[in-house]
Amino acid sequence: MLTLIADSNIASLHDYFNEQVLGQPVHIIAMAGRDITAAVLAEYQPDALLVRSVTQVNEALLASNDSVKFVGSATIGTDHIDQDYLANRQIAFSNAAGCSKDSVAQYVLTAILTLRPEYWDSVSSRAPVKLGIIGLGNIGSTLAQYALDLGWEVLGYDPLIPSSAINNASLEQVLTQSQAISLHVPLTSAEQSDYPTQHLIDSAALAQIPAETLLINTARGSVISETALLTDIANTQRKVVLDVFEHEPLVSEALLNQLAIATPHIAGYTLEGKLRGTQMIFDRFMAAFGLPLAEGATPLMDRLLPANPYHWPVLKQHPEQLPEFYAIGQDDALLRNAVDKIAEQVPGLAFDQLRKNYDLRREWQRD
Repeated sequence: MLTLIADSNIASLHDYFNEQVLGQPVHIIAMAGRDITAAVLAEYQPDALLVRSVTQVNEALLASNDSVKFVGSATIGTDHIDQDYLANRQIAFSNAAGCSKDSVAQYVLTAILTLRPEYWDSVSSRAPVKLGIIGLGNIGSTLAQYALDLGWEVLGYDPLIPSSAINNASLEQVLTQSQAISLHVPLTSAEQSDYPTQHLIDSAALAQIPAETLLINTARGSVISETALLTDIANTQRKVVLDVFEHEPLVSEALLNQLAIATPHIAGYTLEGKLRGTQMIFDRFMAAFGLPLAEGATPLMDRLLPANPYHWPVLKQHPEQLPEFYAIGQDDALLRNAVDKIAEQVPGLAFDQLRKNYDLRREWQRD
């Protein structure tokens, strides 16, 4: 029998990881991601660990464990995973790179076009909208394609990949020339990278950004210095959109009150994105354990997805339908309504519950 410890927030967990699909008995211990600890691993001795971004998978979690042979993270980001440690322990690892690239890109577009609806028609009576994108991996490059499809100009900056039609600007140019800036970088420190992103957007960076420029962060909260951001908004009245927060899962009421749009780390939370993430780690899990795929088990997500009425070409022709495609204001209200007025913050448990109980929206089909 295979034993798995899994974050209960992984979409359709039991549809994928069951005896019928795996072809052998399986025992799944599903729990909140923050509750996955070394003590839990010691108790259950799992063969595999399936997580999302809230579980720190590192030596502290695994040092006393010798049963785990596979770690799968149903997320794009990997800053919660010590991949070097896993490699040294010969523990197989997979994340779900690209699983929610359209979901997050569509979130960013929705935020921009909700705050600046005139950007729908950017080419008929004015110069094209300039969208700055910092980080051009799966999400950033997907966002760039949507922007180009709208007739916008992309100013992209990513020092880790070659120059291209979208990787075409310096960081200074993105900061100083964009009308909206969207962040899509991993969280790295100076010890981890020659181009660290922790507090990449600090007081000096914010001082370069024109006051009227929108700033959107769906990457990691600590990419922006919260202290510097609060000072900047007070001075500029800048419109800022945050889906991630420096001190997450705690979110201060003082910060929320200064944001144009705030949501509880759900930019990638579409039905398609979540199922795609599960499918990707499922496929790697099966390979890691040498299990044959049961007939019809791949891609299981195709059988789990209901029909989708949302199509990007339709929205482009009928931009007034944007709230029907994604009513981002409802997600903003969810977070603001979770504030504990006595503590003057959204408590960590409330933040996690918003994510756990989130009513998954649908991606817009691109064709």
